[in-house]
Formats: sequence, C-alpha cells, structure tokens
Amino acid sequence: MTSTKILPLLHDPERLENRLKEIPPEPGVYYMKDATDQVLYIGKSKKLRSRVRSYFRDDHHHSPRIAMMVRQVADIEFIVTDTEAEALALEANLIKQHQPYYNVLLKDDKKYPWLCITWSEPYPRIFITRKRHLSKKADRFYGPYVDVGLLRRTLHLVKRVFPLRQRPQSLFKDRPCLNYDIGRCPGVCQQLISSEEYHKIVRKVAMVFQGRIDELVDILSMQMEKAADELNFEVAARIRDQIVGVKTLGADQKVDLADDTVSRDAIALAADENHACIQLFQIRTGRLVGRLGFVADAQSGTFGEILQRVLEDHYQHIDPIEIPAEILVQHELPETEMLAEFLSTAKGRKVTIIHPQRQTKADLLEMVERNAGFELARAQRFADRNTQAMQDLAELLDMPDFPRRIEGYDISHIQGSDAVASQVVFMDGMPAKQHYRHYKIKNPKVMSGHSDDFASMAEVITRRFRKYAALKERGELVKSDEASVLDRHVSATSDFPDLVMIDGGKGQLSAVVSVLREMNLLEDVRVVSLAKQREEIFLPGESLPLETEAEQPGVQLLRRLRDEAHRFAVSFHRQKRTERMRRSRLDEIPGLGFHRQKLLLSTFRSINYLREASPEKIATVPGIGPRLAQQIYTYFHPAHDDSPIEEPLVRPLEHHAATDTEENAAIP
Repeated sequence: MTSTKILPLLHDPERLENRLKEIPPEPGVYYMKDATDQVLYIGKSKKLRSRVRSYFRDDHHHSPRIAMMVRQVADIEFIVTDTEAEALALEANLIKQHQPYYNVLLKDDKKYPWLCITWSEPYPRIFITRKRHLSKKADRFYGPYVDVGLLRRTLHLVKRVFPLRQRPQSLFKDRPCLNYDIGRCPGVCQQLISSEEYHKIVRKVAMVFQGRIDELVDILSMQMEKAADELNFEVAARIRDQIVGVKTLGADQKVDLADDTVSRDAIALAADENHACIQLFQIRTGRLVGRLGFVADAQSGTFGEILQRVLEDHYQHIDPIEIPAEILVQHELPETEMLAEFLSTAKGRKVTIIHPQRQTKADLLEMVERNAGFELARAQRFADRNTQAMQDLAELLDMPDFPRRIEGYDISHIQGSDAVASQVVFMDGMPAKQHYRHYKIKNPKVMSGHSDDFASMAEVITRRFRKYAALKERGELVKSDEASVLDRHVSATSDFPDLVMIDGGKGQLSAVVSVLREMNLLEDVRVVSLAKQREEIFLPGESLPLETEAEQPGVQLLRRLRDEAHRFAVSFHRQKRTERMRRSRLDEIPGLGFHRQKLLLSTFRSINYLREASPEKIATVPGIGPRLAQQIYTYFHPAHDDSPIEEPLVRPLEHHAATDTEENAAIP
C-alpha cells in the first residue's frame, strides 16, 4: 500500500513554470518545501523571482548538497518585504524557527562559552554559559569566546573592579553579607542600591566585553575629575582605582597591531570535508580585543555562504554599538550589499565590507585564517576519535555502516515514585541535545512503593516508535538492502536511529524486544543493552554478553551514551520530585490550586520565605486576595490555645533524599 505524493517540481515542468511566474521581482524571503510539506531551505534576495529561478536553470552549477535539495523541492512559498535589510532579518528569524536541513546552520557543540547579561531583570546577572538560549529579548550574549580561561579571568577582575552582585542567592534574609562591607557588592540582596544605579554599573561592565575599554576609561576619567572638583575625594579615589583596574584588564586581553583609528572585524575560516572552523578577530583602535569562534558543517554551503551566515547570526545578537565600521572577509560574500545595508541601518552609520587582496589587511586575514587552522586541527582530532569509536562499534555489532544516530534510554525513580525516562541522542559520536527527550511514566501500576523498570522501558519504547509502526503498516517504512529507511524522497531529516541502547541487562532488553516484535519493528530497530556492573553488551536472543574489552573505543562510546542517559534521567527525576515536594504542603490549603501555588513559589522562592511573609505581603501576589492570603498565613501560624496545635505533618515522601544508589535501585 502506497500513499499519493506530490511530485517534485523538476518532474512537473508546467507546475514549476507557473509557480515561478507567481513569484514577484521584489525583495523578500523564499521557502523550499518537500512533498511532506517540510521546509528544506530558506533564503533571501533583493529579487525573489530571479533568485528562485536560478535554482532550476540547467546551466546553473550547484554544489552536490544544493543539487540534492533542488531534486526534492515540491513547493515554493515566499514573503515580500519592503527592503533588503528586512528580508535579512526575517530570514534569520525563520531559520531559527524551522531549522532547515539545507541551510548553513552553526553547530552548538557547547565548546565555546558565552557571557550573558540579563538586562531584562531589575538587577542584571552576569555569568558564563555554554547555552545560548534567549529567554528574554532584552538579555544579551557576548561571544562565543575561544579562550575560556581568559574569559573567567576577565570576569573575575571585573568583579573586583566594579561593585557587583557576587552571589546568585542572598546569604541572609535581613542583612547583606561580607561582600557589601568590603565594597565588593552594593547590597543587591537587600536592595540597598536602586535598579537604575545598578544598571549604570553593569553598563560599564558591558563596555569591557564590547571592546570599548578606551571609551570606558574616558568616561571614568571625567567622572573622577568631576568628583574631585566637588571635593568628593573618596569617590574620586574609588574611580581612580577602577581606571587602573580597567587599564590592567585591557592590557591582559589586547595584542598590539599596526596603529589604526578604525574599528574593524576580520573573519576567516579553515575547512576540511566535514568541518568549517571560523575565527572572528575584533580590532579596536589598532589592537586585538577579542577572538570569537564558530563551527559549521563544511558541506552546508560555499565558503562565502558560511561566512555570511556567521556574520548575520553574530551581528543580530549584539548591541548595535558593537558593530564595527569595517569588516574584512576572507571570501566574497554572496549578499555583500544586503548585509552592509542591514548593518549600516542597525549601527546608524555606514558599515563597509571589504575582501582585501594585498598589504596589511590581507596579512591580518592570513593571521585569522592561521588561527582557524589550529581550531580545525583540534576539531579533526575529536572527529577522528569519534569515527574510530563508531567504526569499532559497527564491527563489534556486525553493522553494515557506521551508527550515525545512536539513542540511549534510562529509567529513574525512587521506589516507583516520580518515575521518568530519558532519551538521549548521539550524532556522529557527539551529543545532539536538540534531540533529547523526557518521558513521564504513565503506567498506573508504577507508583510509590511499586516499581517496574521492565514495563516502564517497554512503555517508553512503544511511545517512541509507534509512529514508525503506523508508517510500516501503511507501507511507508520499507526494507532496503542494508537498513530501514523512510520513503521520503531521500530526505535527510529522518530521526530514525541506526542503533538503540538500553541501560540495563537482559531483563530490560527482553522487555524492549517483546514490544518491538509486537509492533513488527524488531527487524528494523537495531537494539542492544549495556549492563552496569561489568559493562557487558547484550544482543537480542543471546544469553551471553559479547566478548569485549572495557577500553575499546566502541564500548567507551556506549558508556558515554549510557552515562549521559543516566544523567539526563536523574536530573529530570529530581526536578519532578522537587516540584512535587514544593507543592505538597500547599496542596493542603483549601482554594489554592496549582496555578496559584506556582505564582506563590515564583514570588517567594521557597516555603520558608512564604512562612515568614505577612498577610499583606502574600496578598500582593497576583491572584491571591486578602482573604486567601489570611488563610495561607493562618495555615503556617495557627492560633495558640491551652493545647498546642501541631502543624500538619509533611508527607512521608518529602523525607526521601535522592542518592545514586536509590535512584538506580531497580536497575541491575
């Protein structure tokens, strides 16, 4: 049984020509979609019709990757914009939303750290992170920084120069800690400084990471002179010390280059068949003040397209004042004029993009390219290690090809309570966290005091593969000569795994095999289990484990996958258990549902702080009126009479403290 599919446009010339005539010669963004309505590619152009038509010309030479994409295009959609700059901004937003496979997508392999400043908060936090997830539009990420050691030293020195919040949580409820007494913190925890004044301090800190140290020194110098003129010598001395610290900071992270008054960025890459490592040097007033790094798939586009994607992504996430007046590029960009116009509009003054051929600027790009080469060599070493591990695993399991996508599953609970499961994914031997999934165990028999890891694992595998069982029943999951593939016009976006690893022994594996057999997928899903005690690998239908060595690359890869699945499951279990424990006492208050409990805990952070709050303070929480606030207060402060009234007992499960032994008690 086969399903009716829309033909690709290359196989339907009349429909292709009609569609191309409908596209206007205006600036905008275009979508390329396949027969399943999945977005393959998103692009922009100042003349949509000409750009889209160029993909289907016989004389247009495409890279093998784009040629494969064109063969799959079954429909084209477009959005017209007023200007080319608007098209660029819209394209970036749509790519982030749809994550098309054939676009140049920067890899987030967590190698390079970012510095985050949460400008959206009344008292912004400053911290280093390897996850760039923009929760609030006002927040800013600076980086990614190649040298994490230098970034940590810089942030440490910044916290010594400027009075900033030193602790994520207050140490005392009614007074500041020692950092306030020694001048390291302005008393944020007790709100001894206003939000506006604290923002002024953080803005000075941001200038350090924007490469505007000279400008910051000038501002501080004027403030010092003003304080001295007003005979406020204590403030002037404090600012003087800040100037000395900032100059020291600048000396630590600057490398002298040829004298220049123009701020510029220089970008170059080094690539092999698989990886493209990009380096972006930030030069301000003739000196190197920052070195940023990016990684992309080398086959995702030409070198010019990769550099353009990096620049577009980078400059849309920074403050416009950080955009330099000049950008030096190693290769010609496909949309130089459009990018320059967009940056000029954002900065409020002209930004020039140059592809230098000789003299000093070309020498600068050569230095950037040389540094990118060092990063590429490091990436190749990691890739070689992962390739060796996948090859060893393929030979160990007698697989026809490398297991590119491997999924690992684990169960976590405490004697059946808060039972959850994890699904982690390794792509080419590296964690692909965008594909991680959590599962809450829904089996009613799994509850506090009664656990069943076999049934829980069977439930998770059933939920994971039931869509493929339906596809196979309809005849859309077919068996090829080597492996099971989805009949989707060679679409590379399938999430079907090459190998599934179960954390556990023969019992867990048998439960999974039974489920896959019932779903008629046992021949399609390659599954193994890894037992903890002796790191033994079991195959379906085999009573004895494979003969392996603990240190061979393939076994180490499975161990890394197993440890990641365990970590992910335990973290989710702890999160669910903590949420339940935080709500358990509030459940006993009449009229206090889940939504109001969430509002209370988001305001007071803990039950202890809520207990200390007055009825008037509780009533300020949205959705909590004076009457309910008094009920909450009375619950925590019952009236005293001749016979003391005890507080309601905490539910027994709240006394459980998770340990590695408890959380894995049911896993052999």
